[in-house]
This record gives sequence, C-alpha cells and structure tokens, in this order.
Amino acid sequence: MLTHNFSTGRKPALISVLSGLLIGLLVGCTHFAVIYHERETRFDNITRHLQYYLNNAFSELRTTIDSLQPLAEYPCADIASELTTRAAFTLNVRAFLLVDRGRAVCSSATGPMTTPLNQLVPEIDVRKPIDIAVLAGTPMMPDKTAIALWVRDPRQQDRGVFASLNANLTPLLLYPSRHDDFSGIALGFDNRAISSFSHQLVNPLQLAQPPVRQVKLNGVPLEVYLYASAWPKENLQFTLLLALMSVFISSVLCFYIMTLRRHPGKELLAAIKHNQFYVVYQPVVDTRTMEIAGVEALMRWKHPDAGEIPPDVFIHFAETQNLIVPLTQHLFNLIIHDAPTLQKVLPAGSKLGVNIAPGHLHADGFRQDIRSFVDALPAAHFQLVLEMTERDMLNEKVATQLFDWLHEEGHLIAIDDFGTGHSALIYLERFRFDYLKIDRGFIAAIGTETVTSPVMDAVLLLAKRMDLTTVAEGVETAEQADWLCERGVNYLQGYWISRPLPLKQLVAAHDEPAKYFRSSQTSITIQGQ
Repeated sequence: MLTHNFSTGRKPALISVLSGLLIGLLVGCTHFAVIYHERETRFDNITRHLQYYLNNAFSELRTTIDSLQPLAEYPCADIASELTTRAAFTLNVRAFLLVDRGRAVCSSATGPMTTPLNQLVPEIDVRKPIDIAVLAGTPMMPDKTAIALWVRDPRQQDRGVFASLNANLTPLLLYPSRHDDFSGIALGFDNRAISSFSHQLVNPLQLAQPPVRQVKLNGVPLEVYLYASAWPKENLQFTLLLALMSVFISSVLCFYIMTLRRHPGKELLAAIKHNQFYVVYQPVVDTRTMEIAGVEALMRWKHPDAGEIPPDVFIHFAETQNLIVPLTQHLFNLIIHDAPTLQKVLPAGSKLGVNIAPGHLHADGFRQDIRSFVDALPAAHFQLVLEMTERDMLNEKVATQLFDWLHEEGHLIAIDDFGTGHSALIYLERFRFDYLKIDRGFIAAIGTETVTSPVMDAVLLLAKRMDLTTVAEGVETAEQADWLCERGVNYLQGYWISRPLPLKQLVAAHDEPAKYFRSSQTSITIQGQ
C-alpha cells in the first residue's frame, strides 16, 4: 500500500503515542487495582480464617469451663484428678483454678490452695462475668507469655473458674504463612498483645507497621491483628512493565488503524484536493537538429510531511486502487493551467507527451476526457502524444477501436518503456503505434560488455521495419547519445539533455538554454531560439 512507502505524518504518530500513553495508564491502573483487590481479598480471607479458628477454640474452652463450674462446691481432694485431667486434655491450657469467694481453692497443677486470685493475677477483675489478661508469664512459667481467662459462675457471684493458657501462635501461622505478603499476627487488646514478632509482650498499635486488619473475637475481649509486608517490588515492576508494553502495543495498533487500515485512496484524493501534485516537463531532443522537439509531462507529488513521493509508488498505487482516472484527470488540469506559458516557450507543433494507463483507456469517459483536455489547450499548437504503459494488459477489441479513434482525432500513440512489460511484442503485433520509446534499461547498457547491444540493434531494426519513430529514454552520457544517433534513433530524452523541469525552470531554460541543457557536441536549444 501507498502508506508503506512514506511517512503518514506527525499527526497520526502523535495521536498514536498519546493514545498509547492513555491506554498504558489505564492498563497500569487497572492492573494495580486488580492486584490491590486480590491483596485485600487475601487479607480478608486470612482474618476470617483466624477469627473462625480462635472463636471455635475459645468456644470449646468456654464449654469446658462451664462444665467445671459446679466442681467449686466440692473439696479439692475430691475433684483434683478431674481438674487435672480436664487441663491435660484441653488444648493450650496450662492450668485450671477453681475460685470460691475470691480465692483460688483448687489448681489442676498444684492441688489445694487458698490464695486470693487478685494476688496471683492482679490484671483480672473477678467482679466481671468474663475478663481476660495478657501476661508476660505465670508463677510456674514466668518466662513464657500467657493468656489469663476468668469466667464467673452465673449461679454465684463470688465463684468461678480461672484458666491460664499458653500463648502459642504456631497454629495460627499455618494458614497465612502460605501467602507471600503476610508478615505476622498479634493477639491481645488495648496495649498488650502476644505476637509472632517477639517473645515479649508488644503494643500492637505501636509496631513499626500498622495492622492491615483488626477484628474482635466472639465472647471474649480479645482482638486479632494482622500485619502484611510492604508492596512487593515485583508487583510494581510487573505493573510498570505491563503498562509500558501496553503503551507500545496500543500505539502501534492505533497507528496501524489510523494509517494502514483507513480508506486506502483517501490520502491520494486528499492530495489532489489540496494541490499537492505538480507537473514537470522533460525535454525531448530531435537527433537531426539537436533542438527541443517537445516535452513529456510528468506528474510529481510533494507530500507535506513525507516530502517527494516516487512516481512509481503513487502511480502504481493509483492503478491498484482504481484511482488512476481521477489522477490523470488532475494531470490534464495541471497541464491546462500551464498551457498558456508552455505556448510561449515551445513552438507550434511541439510534441506534448502524456502517460495514459490501460485502466484509464478502458474507462467509459476516456474519449470525453481527451476531448475536454485537447479543447482546453491552445488551438493547433501542441501535437498530443499519448504514451501507453505496459503495466496492465490492453483489451484488444476496445484498445483497437480507441487507437483508431485517436488517430482520426489527429493524436499520436507511443508504447512507453518498451521491453519492460509482459506484452511488448504482442502490442506491436496487435496495435498501431506511432512511437516506440526504448526503456532506459537498454540505454544504460550501451558501452558495457553485455548482450544488450545486439538486443538494441534488433529493437531498432524492428522499429524501422514497422515504420515506428523511436525515442530513447534515460540518455545520461554523450557516449550513449552518439551511439543512438549513429543508429538512427529519432529522439533522445534523459538527464544528459535535461532533468524534468518545473514550468518556471523550463521558462528559464528558454531564456538561458546553455544553463539547463548540455551536449558533448553541440548546443541544445529550443526551436526558434
């Protein structure tokens, strides 16, 4: 496609980049939101699991304690074994103490005793139905933290059961430890808690990092604090990488949609509308007089962003996209605009060569296009030469009728770039041409040791026998010009004579031919100079 061959401009690129940045930002934010949501969901699940585990554990403990409440009515000697058995088979219990009238009267660990409970555990208030304390240690295990739980007998105000519990967080760590962003837990309330960070009591609200979750347990005044590590760098790096990839992919995709996937002929039609095309004229020299006998009108495209677009690119593009007709019509209009000036610098009878593609020749409006074009030119001043390209096959029946009509109208027909198409000899056999334009590929081989020279001789002999006027294209050296003149070629065209000139320079060449035209043997001039 045409846009494969030149830049489509800064505007689509800028829009594509901005769109890519916006999409990349949205993708990055979306991914960040997703992993943030997943992280929060994990914390909720961990907290819910810990809360469920601890609620069950304390519920079972309360059931055991409630079953021990009636034992306080009996002598310690009668119930000591039962108390010891219950303590041994209740998870994490160090000891059960039966309390009567504010005194601990029986212990599962030491047996009978008469010690006021507030001396053993000053933090416990026996006046409350349930009270709990987090302890740095107990009398029997002073170096190990513990949880003290008091449950009052609902039948008697000064009687109840006291339990000291191991502060073992290991079971609680089994589930959350499977998550990479989990860092620890704490269990307690107010400013005292046991934690996975230290063997000593800590203030859960004054740790280096605040808890991400904090929930209360059912039935006991305890809270669970959940802590998490900082955002993993891998997550942030992956989010950034994903955003950058999204910027690149979306920018390329947006650019592709704006350029390659848009209407393929839109840019060419826009170029016609905005007068980006212009015409250059390449002089054609008569080898007998070495004077300018005419010009070939060639279209050029100066794209505002991409600069000069090669003619082969946009002409082939126009043909494949069925836009060759409007492009050629535009060429006619440009020549018509230049015609009054051309009339001043080219004498009457000068050849005016114009390229015609088979696609235009076969179009329904071809005859009207030619009539309108010729009628708009200065009357009887130019000899129109229609140069047929060989890129597409001609329809024999249609082309024969059109060629006859063109000859009746007084126009000449040339086969352009002879030898490069797929049907050169067939064209010569089937159609009546006036000119044979020899392709520059053959001309470039002149003077080299190739097989092209015999081929050139054969082409010239064929043209002579078929009474065709010959024009050599792409003549770039005096040696090539001499060789062609010696073999009877009628006209020369190429950089050795002149590059294709814009109208302004062609007018300047009329005034100063030596500045624009060159020859190794003689001065090339415009007829009439």
